[in-house]
Amino acid sequence: MIGATFRDDLFAGRVALVSGGTSGIGAAIAEALAACGATVTVTGATDAEAQTARAEPAFLCREAHALDVRDAAAVAAFIGAMPRLDILVNCAGVIRRGAEHDPAVFAEVLDINLTGTMRLCAAARPLLAQTAGCIVNTASVLAYFGGGLVPGYSASKGGVAQLTKSLAIAYAADRIRVNAVAPGWVQTKLTQALQDDPGRSAAILARTPLGRWGKPVDIAGTVVFLCSPAASFVTGAIMPVDGGYLVS
Repeated sequence: MIGATFRDDLFAGRVALVSGGTSGIGAAIAEALAACGATVTVTGATDAEAQTARAEPAFLCREAHALDVRDAAAVAAFIGAMPRLDILVNCAGVIRRGAEHDPAVFAEVLDINLTGTMRLCAAARPLLAQTAGCIVNTASVLAYFGGGLVPGYSASKGGVAQLTKSLAIAYAADRIRVNAVAPGWVQTKLTQALQDDPGRSAAILARTPLGRWGKPVDIAGTVVFLCSPAASFVTGAIMPVDGGYLVS
């Protein structure tokens, strides 16, 4: 799908980092960027996640590493070791469905999803300024409405949306574009419980005009666009990729 839409040399000579790129939506984004010619490094929360990603037969990226986005020093060191960076995609995230009313769990979710995104953006800014690069953050349709079982996740994604708008203004002087995607209901491990619940899945599909669950590659295509020259005048945008769920 990506190869049929974008040229395979679209990002030739470009270097990309995808946090949370070892699985799910992040992995699809990393694969799409690599398929379009970028040299891509992905990170996961653990060494095991990085090793699993590297072992995939379809692994197209240059490297996979563990990176705890809660660790400011580790983030700074990781980014500081990179000689060049053109594209940063922030996909590292967690959801603790049903447990996020505990303030400690709530804080952990925000630390990873929201503050982790800010840590990477701040650390990457000097490198991205050198290349007039771009950032794509991962928000969610839950940035637009609440989730009774996931107050931490919903708050973090609302925060990512507002962070994206704020950094788009702050980083514009460095010629860095900052945008976000807001995925709808996508088939990943994070939504497996909902996929497996016939009632919840049916309700989601009933409200989705396109009548299906999204796939990670659906999100990846929009990210490729946002990173491409075709989006050179797009910054501060939060782009829903949800099959029409928000407008129905």
